[in-house]
Amino acid sequence: MRLRLATIALGALACAPRVSTSPASAAIPPALAEIDTARLRRDLFALAGDAMRGREAGTLDELRASAWVADRAREAGLQPAGDDGTYFQFWPMRRIRLAESSTAALDGAPLALWRDAAVVAPVNATADLPLVWVGSDTGAALAGADVKGKAVAAVILPPARPPVSWVSLRPWRYTRQAIAERTAALTAAGAAAIVLVADDSTDTQFVAVSTPMRRGSYAPDSAGAERVPSRVPVLWLPAAHLAHVRGAKRLTLDLRAESFVYPSVNVVAKVPGSDARLRDEYVLFSGHQDHDGVRWAIDGDSIWNGADDNATVSVAMLAIGRAFARHPGPRSALFVWHGAEERGLVGSRWFVAHPTVPLSSIVAVLNGDMIGRNSPDSAGLLGVQPPHRNSTALVQEALEANAHVTHFAIDSSWDRPTHPEGWYFRSDHLPYARAGVPSLFFTTLLHPDYHTPRDEPQRIDVAKLARMARWMYATGWAVATAPQRPALDAGFKLER
Repeated sequence: MRLRLATIALGALACAPRVSTSPASAAIPPALAEIDTARLRRDLFALAGDAMRGREAGTLDELRASAWVADRAREAGLQPAGDDGTYFQFWPMRRIRLAESSTAALDGAPLALWRDAAVVAPVNATADLPLVWVGSDTGAALAGADVKGKAVAAVILPPARPPVSWVSLRPWRYTRQAIAERTAALTAAGAAAIVLVADDSTDTQFVAVSTPMRRGSYAPDSAGAERVPSRVPVLWLPAAHLAHVRGAKRLTLDLRAESFVYPSVNVVAKVPGSDARLRDEYVLFSGHQDHDGVRWAIDGDSIWNGADDNATVSVAMLAIGRAFARHPGPRSALFVWHGAEERGLVGSRWFVAHPTVPLSSIVAVLNGDMIGRNSPDSAGLLGVQPPHRNSTALVQEALEANAHVTHFAIDSSWDRPTHPEGWYFRSDHLPYARAGVPSLFFTTLLHPDYHTPRDEPQRIDVAKLARMARWMYATGWAVATAPQRPALDAGFKLER
């Protein structure tokens, strides 16, 4: 994918010669040689290889990958900074899914769940209702139909505001939005249950969209949290069932949600600072080690390796750790490989709520997500423009590090609040920024292999990966050596 490079002043600043700065921020990091392509490639092919089975959160594969990361961190000279003197911070992840014993039928004819019909969200529901066919009706026609308290059958309609980016590459996003909008309209009309039939534009996405539906939802487990939300039950059927649904008169449901806890884990390590006055302050390097695991096959490959997302950052953090271990900065360097990012930033949300060091001691978070693809001379930096920017000082240090060390042309368009991808809100820096910690997000942005089995280690530009790791290291070194911690911008309030 060819990136469109921003031409605004920010990009010019990133590549311009450095202007007056403090001596600390002007220093070249002393251990750049520790970030070399040979060790990055070795670690990348190990972590993103098929033997790790895609590192899906809440599985033994994620725990195996986390143990591998901890062992490599130990070899790199990093000290444990997790719980009880270990490299690990285990935490409970609540999963809610539909029980396999659940049943659904039209006019007494059973529907095989996950083959004939998907249940859009886990729900506890027992129903025996008349089924009203509304087809493609919307607006006034739907408002005039007698649907209150009944099951309503309808055709999925194109979303009113379809995604304008990546639709051709990610039709499942279009499908999910179409389901959500149609469900909201029918629920507002008073439907007690909903049966949706795919149209031509969404039918091919049944497997891609129903697979995560079957997995259910994930969140940090908290005492007193509602386990199974109360909602209208929604079935989604492939287009082949249109005639059956259209002629059916009754829907029966016996849906049961089950809720249980999985262990997941953050890997936490550190390099203590060399200055007795500053070593209790931390520059936090952030990434995630999980991905999507084993799913449906595409071109004969069912392992979704997640080489770029996010093995690239995981191995870059090991390299940065080796650099700090070789030459510690005055402030300490803290490394957190978050678990279950793909489940909704769950590991980073847990760490911010239960940090292994005081949250107030974290002076900056340098988060990376996908740093090994696309044009070799360009990269993205998010958290640079309002309303995402929460520390002008930290932004300046990152831009100066780039101008001094790596010389990327910065694509700033993905940091704009108007960008349709909302990319700023989709990685592990977000919980820290919301907690008032100066935060940045380093990335080389999306590509056609994102969240497919084609995201494999042989497709990574390891030379670019090394440059991105050096940029993150140089930024962290500037923060670690600066006389003052980067200030939080006054009045910062993150809004989407």
